[in-house]
Amino acid sequence: MNAAVATSVFGAFMVVTVALGLLAVRGRGNRGRDGLAEWSVGGRSLGTVFIWVLMAGEGYTSFSYLGAAGWGYNYGAPVLYVVAYMSCGYAVGYVVGPMLWAYARRHGLVGITDMVAHRFGRPWLGALVAVLATVFLLPYIQLQITGMGVVVSTISYGAISLNWAYFIAFAVTTGFVVVSGLRGSAWVSVLKDVLVIATLGFLAFYVPMHYFDGYGPFLDRLVTEKSEWLTFPGHGDSGLGQAWFITTSFLNSLTVVIFPTTVAGYLGAKNADVLRRNAMWLPAYNVLLFVPMLLGMAALFVVPGLVGAESNLALFRLVVDSLPAWAVGVIGVAAALSSIVPMAVFMLVIGTMWGRSVLSLVPRWQQRQKGAAQTVVVAAGVTALVLTYTAPNTLVRLSLISYEGMAQLLPMVLLGLVWRRLTLLGAMAGLVVGVGVVCGFVFTENDPVWGVNAGIVALGANLAVALVVTYAGPREHDDRPDGDVLARDEPEERQETAGSREPELSGVGVSEASDAPAGA
Repeated sequence: MNAAVATSVFGAFMVVTVALGLLAVRGRGNRGRDGLAEWSVGGRSLGTVFIWVLMAGEGYTSFSYLGAAGWGYNYGAPVLYVVAYMSCGYAVGYVVGPMLWAYARRHGLVGITDMVAHRFGRPWLGALVAVLATVFLLPYIQLQITGMGVVVSTISYGAISLNWAYFIAFAVTTGFVVVSGLRGSAWVSVLKDVLVIATLGFLAFYVPMHYFDGYGPFLDRLVTEKSEWLTFPGHGDSGLGQAWFITTSFLNSLTVVIFPTTVAGYLGAKNADVLRRNAMWLPAYNVLLFVPMLLGMAALFVVPGLVGAESNLALFRLVVDSLPAWAVGVIGVAAALSSIVPMAVFMLVIGTMWGRSVLSLVPRWQQRQKGAAQTVVVAAGVTALVLTYTAPNTLVRLSLISYEGMAQLLPMVLLGLVWRRLTLLGAMAGLVVGVGVVCGFVFTENDPVWGVNAGIVALGANLAVALVVTYAGPREHDDRPDGDVLARDEPEERQETAGSREPELSGVGVSEASDAPAGA
């Protein structure tokens, strides 16, 4: 009976999810060539609320219910790096977001692959970055499929197998993102955020009261019996000390602002002020992250002895053991939507990158970029699903370098857009060195290295090589004015003027630049 009730609640909400995604684009026509701007960045028309829930949805994934609780259960204090880097990242995004928004709007671009191709005047560079970014993003799709699968199987009391749960995750997400794109993800994010805030607010109150008679007794017991979890480097020989915490928070706060999914959120805004307001309000959402972290440590006393992947179920073990089936179903829906929304954006971004920067290089696909992007969305989802079934460890191993690998795009994207002197050769040399160093450290199990995040060591090498090659190599010539090459955060009145004459998404910005030498 419990399984039937919880599964029915879950199924009803999944129907509502797909319906919301499809209703989001009802009656909206295509804009620009083949509607790619409408599909991939919501027609650049999303307001403060939709951008807030969309970008909060990207940050609050299934990791927040599973991984954050699991880290709290296994290590304790080091998991706070998530709150630190996201809050600092929003501060960086206050400056970077409007700058990227203005650059993309001025040149009719839809992602970071477009931006680097336009900046350096090389369409093939956009294709290269798209391939590299896809390698780093695919593991996130697989992790969201796996996370949702674990949630669905758990809340159904085992009635739905993991394999079927994986397929449900893929089918629901693909069902609306192919049709509705970013706007559909934003609409579904509203439902997700309502459920997340309600369920975590309830659990923050319920669990300490139910199991410990209040926060006082719970925290007293935590300090007395599990004090190791409350200091760095946390429980066990994790190596996650203060230096690791600082370097990881710093690296991730920079990386998150150029992460392709974050940039998709930036470009969906109707103006730069939306992004500034968003950067001020998003840290408030991070307060919710303390709930699964704290409840993960509460689970140490209620369900001790969880090891390996089982520790990720610490929070849901408390939920399933103490709440009625309908409540388990609602909490499971909130967790499932925390997988679906970011997974949808990951798939959409991969599709956009390939449709815009890779397949558009093939003449027959140049006039069908939206169709190409939608095809790639399905292909990316199928690839992640198949690997989840057949070779889950392949993408799990790649996920070890995902964030640190994406960080190596920072000099090419951010430095390149504010400093004209950076050459294509310098940016490429730095990227190769940075990715190589990250792979070397991570795959030889030397991360952290010397007590710090290996990604920041790789980024330092990346930046050093880029600067040396730029200054030592030949100075490149580019006849384009600074306004066509560099990114600037334009005043609001100029944005309104630019918005009235936004270029069609016809690849003009990239194709015109490709006739000129690379940026000087």
